[in-house]
Amino acid sequence: MQSSDIATQSAVTGRAPSASNPWRAVFSVALTASGFCASEFLPVGLLRYISAGLNVTEGVAGVMVTAPGILAALVAPALTVAIGSRDRRAVLLTLGLLLVLSNLLAMLAPNFATLILGRVLFGIGLGGFWAIGAGLGGRLVKEKSAGRATSIVFAGASIGMLVGGSAGALVGDLVGWRAAFGGALALSVLSLAAEFIYLPSLLVEQRIRARDLLELTRTPNGRVGLLAMLLVLAGQFATYTYITPFLSKVSGFDGKAISSALLGYTLIGMLGNFAGGAGAGRNVKSTLAATMLFFLLPVALLPSAGISQPLVLALLAVWGIAYGAMPVSLQMWMVKAAPRSSEGAMALFIANFQVSIALGSFVGGVMVDALGLSNAMYAGSAVGLVGLVLFALLARNVKAVA
Repeated sequence: MQSSDIATQSAVTGRAPSASNPWRAVFSVALTASGFCASEFLPVGLLRYISAGLNVTEGVAGVMVTAPGILAALVAPALTVAIGSRDRRAVLLTLGLLLVLSNLLAMLAPNFATLILGRVLFGIGLGGFWAIGAGLGGRLVKEKSAGRATSIVFAGASIGMLVGGSAGALVGDLVGWRAAFGGALALSVLSLAAEFIYLPSLLVEQRIRARDLLELTRTPNGRVGLLAMLLVLAGQFATYTYITPFLSKVSGFDGKAISSALLGYTLIGMLGNFAGGAGAGRNVKSTLAATMLFFLLPVALLPSAGISQPLVLALLAVWGIAYGAMPVSLQMWMVKAAPRSSEGAMALFIANFQVSIALGSFVGGVMVDALGLSNAMYAGSAVGLVGLVLFALLARNVKAVA
Protein backbone atom coordinates (compact mmCIF):
# COMPACT_ATOMS: atom_id res chain seq x y z
CA MET A 1 0.00 0.00 0.00
CA GLN A 2 1.16 3.46 -0.86
CA SER A 3 -0.53 6.86 -0.46
CA SER A 4 -0.18 10.41 0.69
CA ASP A 5 -2.85 12.85 1.81
CA ILE A 6 -5.61 10.48 0.64
CA ALA A 7 -5.23 8.33 3.70
CA THR A 8 -5.75 11.26 5.99
CA GLN A 9 -9.34 11.38 4.83
CA SER A 10 -9.84 7.87 6.20
CA ALA A 11 -8.31 8.48 9.59
CA VAL A 12 -10.18 7.46 12.69
CA THR A 13 -12.41 10.27 13.89
CA GLY A 14 -10.87 12.39 16.61
CA ARG A 15 -7.27 13.32 17.37
CA ALA A 16 -4.80 11.76 19.72
CA PRO A 17 -3.88 13.52 22.94
CA SER A 18 -0.70 15.53 22.65
CA ALA A 19 2.54 13.71 23.39
CA SER A 20 6.01 15.00 24.25
CA ASN A 21 7.15 14.11 20.73
CA PRO A 22 4.26 13.03 18.46
CA TRP A 23 6.64 12.45 15.54
CA ARG A 24 8.14 9.51 17.39
CA ALA A 25 4.66 8.01 17.44
CA VAL A 26 4.35 8.63 13.70
CA PHE A 27 7.67 6.93 13.03
CA SER A 28 6.64 3.96 15.20
CA VAL A 29 3.58 3.47 12.98
CA ALA A 30 5.78 3.88 9.88
CA LEU A 31 8.15 1.25 11.25
CA THR A 32 5.22 -1.11 11.78
CA ALA A 33 4.08 -0.47 8.21
CA SER A 34 7.60 -1.43 7.10
CA GLY A 35 7.39 -4.63 9.11
CA PHE A 36 4.04 -5.64 7.62
CA CYS A 37 5.04 -4.81 4.04
CA ALA A 38 8.40 -6.53 4.34
CA SER A 39 6.71 -9.65 5.69
CA GLU A 40 4.01 -9.51 3.01
CA PHE A 41 6.44 -9.42 0.08
CA LEU A 42 9.18 -11.60 1.59
CA PRO A 43 7.81 -14.85 0.05
CA VAL A 44 8.06 -13.35 -3.46
CA GLY A 45 11.85 -13.17 -3.29
CA LEU A 46 12.15 -16.44 -1.35
CA LEU A 47 9.67 -18.56 -3.29
CA ARG A 48 12.12 -20.87 -5.01
CA TYR A 49 14.23 -21.36 -1.87
CA ILE A 50 11.19 -22.27 0.25
CA SER A 51 9.89 -24.51 -2.51
CA ALA A 52 13.15 -26.46 -2.52
CA GLY A 53 13.64 -26.40 1.25
CA LEU A 54 10.18 -27.70 2.18
CA ASN A 55 9.71 -29.96 -0.87
CA VAL A 56 6.67 -28.29 -2.42
CA THR A 57 6.11 -26.97 -5.94
CA GLU A 58 6.49 -23.28 -6.66
CA GLY A 59 2.77 -23.08 -7.37
CA VAL A 60 1.94 -24.57 -3.97
CA ALA A 61 4.48 -22.28 -2.30
CA GLY A 62 2.52 -19.36 -3.72
CA VAL A 63 -0.15 -20.12 -1.10
CA MET A 64 2.11 -18.12 1.25
CA VAL A 65 0.86 -15.07 -0.64
CA THR A 66 -2.69 -16.29 -1.23
CA ALA A 67 -3.63 -17.21 2.36
CA PRO A 68 -2.71 -13.86 3.96
CA GLY A 69 -4.49 -12.02 1.16
CA ILE A 70 -7.76 -13.85 1.78
CA LEU A 71 -7.61 -13.30 5.52
CA ALA A 72 -6.62 -9.64 5.23
CA ALA A 73 -9.53 -9.09 2.85
CA LEU A 74 -11.95 -10.50 5.43
CA VAL A 75 -10.36 -8.85 8.45
CA ALA A 76 -10.06 -5.27 7.09
CA PRO A 77 -13.80 -4.43 6.87
CA ALA A 78 -14.80 -6.72 9.74
CA LEU A 79 -12.31 -5.24 12.19
CA THR A 80 -13.19 -1.68 11.17
CA VAL A 81 -16.73 -2.32 12.41
CA ALA A 82 -15.98 -4.76 15.25
CA ILE A 83 -13.47 -2.68 17.21
CA GLY A 84 -16.07 0.03 17.76
CA SER A 85 -14.68 2.66 20.11
CA ARG A 86 -11.80 0.58 21.49
CA ASP A 87 -8.49 2.32 22.09
CA ARG A 88 -6.59 2.04 18.79
CA ARG A 89 -3.29 1.81 20.66
CA ALA A 90 -4.31 -1.50 22.26
CA VAL A 91 -5.57 -2.81 18.92
CA LEU A 92 -2.36 -1.87 17.12
CA LEU A 93 -0.21 -3.51 19.79
CA THR A 94 -2.23 -6.72 19.46
CA LEU A 95 -1.82 -6.69 15.70
CA GLY A 96 1.91 -6.04 16.09
CA LEU A 97 2.16 -9.08 18.36
CA LEU A 98 0.52 -11.20 15.65
CA LEU A 99 3.20 -9.98 13.24
CA VAL A 100 5.93 -11.08 15.63
CA LEU A 101 4.38 -14.53 16.13
CA SER A 102 3.83 -15.05 12.41
CA ASN A 103 7.47 -14.38 11.55
CA LEU A 104 8.67 -16.55 14.43
CA LEU A 105 6.59 -19.48 13.16
CA ALA A 106 7.80 -18.95 9.59
CA MET A 107 11.44 -18.85 10.66
CA LEU A 108 11.19 -22.06 12.70
CA ALA A 109 8.67 -23.92 10.53
CA PRO A 110 9.59 -27.65 10.29
CA ASN A 111 7.12 -28.14 7.44
CA PHE A 112 4.97 -26.20 4.98
CA ALA A 113 1.81 -26.53 7.10
CA THR A 114 3.47 -24.70 10.00
CA LEU A 115 4.70 -22.01 7.66
CA ILE A 116 1.14 -21.50 6.37
CA LEU A 117 -0.12 -21.23 9.97
CA GLY A 118 2.33 -18.40 10.47
CA ARG A 119 1.08 -16.74 7.30
CA VAL A 120 -2.51 -17.08 8.53
CA LEU A 121 -1.62 -15.11 11.66
CA PHE A 122 0.16 -12.61 9.45
CA GLY A 123 -2.91 -12.16 7.23
CA ILE A 124 -5.09 -11.35 10.24
CA GLY A 125 -2.59 -8.78 11.46
CA LEU A 126 -2.10 -7.30 8.00
CA GLY A 127 -5.79 -6.66 7.34
CA GLY A 128 -6.28 -5.20 10.78
CA PHE A 129 -3.26 -2.93 10.59
CA TRP A 130 -4.20 -1.33 7.28
CA ALA A 131 -7.84 -0.99 8.27
CA ILE A 132 -6.99 1.32 11.17
CA GLY A 133 -3.38 2.33 10.53
CA ALA A 134 -3.55 3.72 6.99
CA GLY A 135 -4.73 7.15 8.12
CA LEU A 136 -3.40 7.12 11.65
CA GLY A 137 -0.31 9.24 11.04
CA GLY A 138 -2.42 12.34 10.44
CA ARG A 139 -4.21 11.87 13.74
CA LEU A 140 -1.04 11.82 15.81
CA VAL A 141 0.10 15.35 14.94
CA LYS A 142 -1.42 18.78 14.51
CA GLU A 143 -3.85 19.10 11.64
CA LYS A 144 -1.53 21.25 9.54
CA SER A 145 1.08 18.44 9.63
CA ALA A 146 -1.34 15.60 8.82
CA GLY A 147 -0.25 15.22 5.19
CA ARG A 148 3.42 15.00 6.11
CA ALA A 149 2.74 12.45 8.85
CA THR A 150 0.70 10.25 6.51
CA SER A 151 3.44 10.44 3.88
CA ILE A 152 5.95 9.19 6.45
CA VAL A 153 3.77 6.18 7.28
CA PHE A 154 3.49 5.22 3.62
CA ALA A 155 7.17 5.84 3.02
CA GLY A 156 7.67 3.20 5.68
CA ALA A 157 5.44 0.88 3.67
CA SER A 158 7.51 1.49 0.53
CA ILE A 159 10.73 0.75 2.40
CA GLY A 160 9.14 -2.46 3.70
CA MET A 161 8.36 -3.54 0.14
CA LEU A 162 11.98 -2.86 -0.74
CA VAL A 163 13.26 -4.91 2.19
CA GLY A 164 10.81 -7.76 1.67
CA GLY A 165 11.33 -8.13 -2.06
CA SER A 166 14.91 -7.42 -3.04
CA ALA A 167 16.74 -7.59 0.29
CA GLY A 168 14.82 -10.73 1.24
CA ALA A 169 15.87 -12.41 -2.00
CA LEU A 170 19.50 -11.45 -1.38
CA VAL A 171 19.49 -12.78 2.19
CA GLY A 172 17.79 -15.95 1.01
CA ASP A 173 20.47 -16.45 -1.62
CA LEU A 174 23.36 -15.81 0.78
CA VAL A 175 22.30 -17.47 4.05
CA GLY A 176 18.92 -19.12 3.48
CA TRP A 177 15.21 -18.27 3.62
CA ARG A 178 14.93 -18.87 7.38
CA ALA A 179 17.45 -16.12 8.01
CA ALA A 180 15.34 -13.78 5.89
CA PHE A 181 12.31 -14.48 8.08
CA GLY A 182 14.60 -13.98 11.08
CA GLY A 183 15.35 -10.49 9.81
CA ALA A 184 11.62 -9.82 9.44
CA LEU A 185 11.15 -11.10 13.00
CA ALA A 186 13.75 -8.64 14.32
CA LEU A 187 12.06 -5.78 12.47
CA SER A 188 8.63 -6.73 13.82
CA VAL A 189 9.93 -6.92 17.41
CA LEU A 190 11.54 -3.49 17.01
CA SER A 191 8.34 -1.96 15.61
CA LEU A 192 6.22 -3.47 18.39
CA ALA A 193 8.58 -2.04 21.02
CA ALA A 194 8.51 1.39 19.34
CA GLU A 195 4.70 1.47 19.33
CA PHE A 196 4.57 0.35 22.96
CA ILE A 197 6.93 3.16 23.99
CA TYR A 198 5.75 6.02 21.79
CA LEU A 199 2.09 5.53 20.86
CA PRO A 200 -0.33 7.51 23.03
CA SER A 201 -3.86 6.39 23.83
CA LEU A 202 -5.98 6.62 20.66
CA LEU A 203 -9.63 6.95 21.59
CA VAL A 204 -12.37 7.55 19.00
CA GLU A 205 -15.42 9.78 18.85
CA GLN A 206 -17.37 7.99 16.15
CA ARG A 207 -17.51 4.35 15.09
CA ILE A 208 -17.90 3.03 11.56
CA ARG A 209 -21.21 1.28 10.80
CA ALA A 210 -21.50 -1.76 8.56
CA ARG A 211 -23.48 0.15 5.96
CA ASP A 212 -20.69 2.73 5.66
CA LEU A 213 -18.50 0.01 4.15
CA LEU A 214 -20.83 -0.33 1.16
CA GLU A 215 -21.02 3.36 0.24
CA LEU A 216 -18.42 2.81 -2.47
CA THR A 217 -20.56 0.18 -4.21
CA ARG A 218 -23.51 2.57 -4.52
CA THR A 219 -21.82 4.78 -7.11
CA PRO A 220 -21.07 3.84 -10.76
CA ASN A 221 -17.46 4.98 -10.49
CA GLY A 222 -17.03 3.06 -7.25
CA ARG A 223 -18.31 -0.17 -8.78
CA VAL A 224 -16.26 0.06 -11.97
CA GLY A 225 -13.20 1.09 -9.98
CA LEU A 226 -13.49 -1.95 -7.70
CA LEU A 227 -13.96 -4.32 -10.65
CA ALA A 228 -11.09 -2.89 -12.69
CA MET A 229 -8.89 -2.88 -9.59
CA LEU A 230 -9.69 -6.55 -8.91
CA LEU A 231 -8.82 -7.62 -12.45
CA VAL A 232 -5.68 -5.52 -12.91
CA LEU A 233 -4.19 -6.30 -9.50
CA ALA A 234 -5.03 -10.00 -9.91
CA GLY A 235 -3.04 -9.86 -13.14
CA GLN A 236 -0.24 -8.05 -11.31
CA PHE A 237 0.11 -10.68 -8.61
CA ALA A 238 -0.48 -13.65 -10.93
CA THR A 239 2.79 -12.57 -12.53
CA TYR A 240 4.85 -10.74 -9.90
CA THR A 241 4.47 -13.56 -7.35
CA TYR A 242 6.42 -15.81 -9.73
CA ILE A 243 8.87 -13.29 -11.13
CA THR A 244 11.92 -14.75 -9.36
CA PRO A 245 11.48 -18.24 -10.92
CA PHE A 246 10.93 -16.55 -14.28
CA LEU A 247 14.09 -14.47 -14.01
CA SER A 248 16.05 -17.54 -12.94
CA LYS A 249 14.73 -20.21 -15.30
CA VAL A 250 13.77 -18.20 -18.39
CA SER A 251 16.18 -15.25 -18.32
CA GLY A 252 19.11 -17.02 -16.65
CA PHE A 253 19.80 -14.47 -13.89
CA ASP A 254 21.63 -15.72 -10.80
CA GLY A 255 20.49 -15.03 -7.23
CA LYS A 256 22.42 -11.78 -6.79
CA ALA A 257 21.24 -10.43 -10.14
CA ILE A 258 17.64 -11.27 -9.28
CA SER A 259 17.84 -9.46 -5.97
CA SER A 260 19.37 -6.46 -7.74
CA ALA A 261 16.59 -6.51 -10.34
CA LEU A 262 13.93 -6.61 -7.61
CA LEU A 263 15.72 -3.76 -5.84
CA GLY A 264 15.58 -1.69 -9.02
CA TYR A 265 11.92 -2.59 -9.54
CA THR A 266 11.03 -1.35 -6.07
CA LEU A 267 13.16 1.81 -6.21
CA ILE A 268 11.72 2.87 -9.55
CA GLY A 269 8.30 1.99 -8.17
CA MET A 270 8.82 4.57 -5.43
CA LEU A 271 9.40 7.15 -8.17
CA GLY A 272 6.22 5.91 -9.82
CA ASN A 273 4.39 6.59 -6.58
CA PHE A 274 5.15 10.31 -6.83
CA ALA A 275 4.48 10.36 -10.58
CA GLY A 276 1.11 8.70 -10.04
CA GLY A 277 0.14 11.18 -7.37
CA ALA A 278 1.12 14.15 -9.52
CA GLY A 279 -0.65 12.79 -12.59
CA ALA A 280 -3.81 11.86 -10.73
CA GLY A 281 -3.85 15.35 -9.26
CA ARG A 282 -4.49 16.59 -12.79
CA ASN A 283 -6.62 13.78 -14.26
CA VAL A 284 -7.43 10.73 -12.16
CA LYS A 285 -9.03 8.64 -14.90
CA SER A 286 -6.28 9.13 -17.49
CA THR A 287 -3.52 8.49 -14.96
CA LEU A 288 -5.16 5.34 -13.63
CA ALA A 289 -5.76 4.01 -17.15
CA ALA A 290 -2.11 4.73 -18.03
CA THR A 291 -0.85 2.77 -15.02
CA MET A 292 -2.95 -0.21 -16.13
CA LEU A 293 -1.68 -0.01 -19.71
CA PHE A 294 1.98 0.24 -18.72
CA PHE A 295 1.57 -2.71 -16.39
CA LEU A 296 0.11 -5.13 -18.93
CA LEU A 297 2.36 -4.21 -21.89
CA PRO A 298 5.72 -5.18 -20.34
CA VAL A 299 4.23 -8.29 -18.73
CA ALA A 300 2.82 -9.42 -22.09
CA LEU A 301 6.22 -8.87 -23.74
CA LEU A 302 8.34 -10.59 -21.09
CA PRO A 303 7.88 -14.19 -22.33
CA SER A 304 9.14 -13.36 -25.82
CA ALA A 305 11.88 -11.05 -24.48
CA GLY A 306 12.92 -13.40 -21.69
CA ILE A 307 16.21 -14.55 -23.25
CA SER A 308 17.47 -10.96 -23.58
CA GLN A 309 18.54 -9.84 -20.14
CA PRO A 310 18.88 -6.10 -20.99
CA LEU A 311 15.40 -6.07 -22.52
CA VAL A 312 13.96 -7.91 -19.52
CA LEU A 313 15.44 -5.29 -17.19
CA ALA A 314 13.99 -2.47 -19.31
CA LEU A 315 10.54 -4.08 -19.22
CA LEU A 316 10.82 -4.55 -15.46
CA ALA A 317 11.58 -0.82 -15.12
CA VAL A 318 8.42 0.13 -17.02
CA TRP A 319 6.43 -2.37 -14.97
CA GLY A 320 7.88 -0.98 -11.73
CA ILE A 321 6.93 2.62 -12.57
CA ALA A 322 3.40 1.55 -13.52
CA TYR A 323 2.82 -0.47 -10.39
CA GLY A 324 4.33 2.22 -8.18
CA ALA A 325 1.83 4.72 -9.57
CA MET A 326 -1.17 2.40 -9.48
CA PRO A 327 -2.09 2.23 -5.74
CA VAL A 328 -2.01 6.01 -5.33
CA SER A 329 -4.16 6.52 -8.41
CA LEU A 330 -6.60 3.83 -7.27
CA GLN A 331 -6.98 5.38 -3.82
CA MET A 332 -7.60 8.82 -5.26
CA TRP A 333 -10.25 7.33 -7.55
CA MET A 334 -11.99 5.48 -4.69
CA VAL A 335 -12.05 8.44 -2.31
CA LYS A 336 -13.51 10.62 -5.05
CA ALA A 337 -16.11 7.94 -5.81
CA ALA A 338 -17.33 7.86 -2.18
CA PRO A 339 -16.53 11.25 -0.61
CA ARG A 340 -19.14 10.90 2.15
CA SER A 341 -17.62 7.72 3.61
CA SER A 342 -13.90 7.80 2.93
CA GLU A 343 -13.02 5.56 5.90
CA GLY A 344 -15.53 2.92 4.79
CA ALA A 345 -14.18 3.24 1.24
CA MET A 346 -10.65 2.67 2.54
CA ALA A 347 -11.69 -0.52 4.34
CA LEU A 348 -13.37 -1.86 1.20
CA PHE A 349 -10.38 -0.76 -0.88
CA ILE A 350 -8.03 -2.74 1.38
CA ALA A 351 -10.31 -5.78 1.27
CA ASN A 352 -10.43 -5.67 -2.53
CA PHE A 353 -6.66 -5.17 -2.71
CA GLN A 354 -6.04 -8.28 -0.66
CA VAL A 355 -8.60 -10.35 -2.57
CA SER A 356 -6.75 -9.34 -5.73
CA ILE A 357 -3.43 -10.50 -4.27
CA ALA A 358 -4.92 -13.82 -3.17
CA LEU A 359 -6.77 -14.45 -6.43
CA GLY A 360 -3.83 -13.45 -8.58
CA SER A 361 -1.23 -15.52 -6.74
CA PHE A 362 -3.57 -18.55 -6.72
CA VAL A 363 -4.42 -18.36 -10.42
CA GLY A 364 -0.78 -17.68 -11.22
CA GLY A 365 0.26 -20.75 -9.23
CA VAL A 366 -2.19 -22.94 -11.14
CA MET A 367 -0.90 -21.57 -14.44
CA VAL A 368 2.75 -22.00 -13.45
CA ASP A 369 2.28 -25.62 -12.40
CA ALA A 370 0.03 -26.56 -15.33
CA LEU A 371 1.33 -24.52 -18.27
CA GLY A 372 4.64 -22.93 -17.25
CA LEU A 373 5.99 -19.53 -16.25
CA SER A 374 5.58 -17.81 -19.62
CA ASN A 375 1.90 -18.72 -19.88
CA ALA A 376 1.34 -17.24 -16.42
CA MET A 377 2.71 -13.95 -17.78
CA TYR A 378 0.36 -14.07 -20.77
CA ALA A 379 -2.61 -14.88 -18.55
CA GLY A 380 -1.83 -12.05 -16.13
CA SER A 381 -1.55 -9.48 -18.90
CA ALA A 382 -4.81 -10.72 -20.46
CA VAL A 383 -6.68 -10.29 -17.17
CA GLY A 384 -5.20 -6.81 -16.82
CA LEU A 385 -6.34 -5.95 -20.34
CA VAL A 386 -9.94 -6.88 -19.49
CA GLY A 387 -9.78 -4.57 -16.47
CA LEU A 388 -8.36 -1.71 -18.54
CA VAL A 389 -11.04 -2.05 -21.24
CA LEU A 390 -13.86 -2.09 -18.69
CA PHE A 391 -12.45 0.94 -16.91
CA ALA A 392 -11.92 2.92 -20.13
CA LEU A 393 -15.47 2.20 -21.35
CA LEU A 394 -17.47 2.52 -18.12
CA ALA A 395 -15.65 4.96 -15.82
CA ARG A 396 -16.85 8.56 -15.79
CA ASN A 397 -14.26 11.30 -15.71
CA VAL A 398 -14.04 13.17 -12.41
CA LYS A 399 -12.09 16.04 -11.01
CA ALA A 400 -8.99 14.99 -9.12
CA VAL A 401 -8.95 14.92 -5.37
CA ALA A 402 -7.57 18.14 -4.06
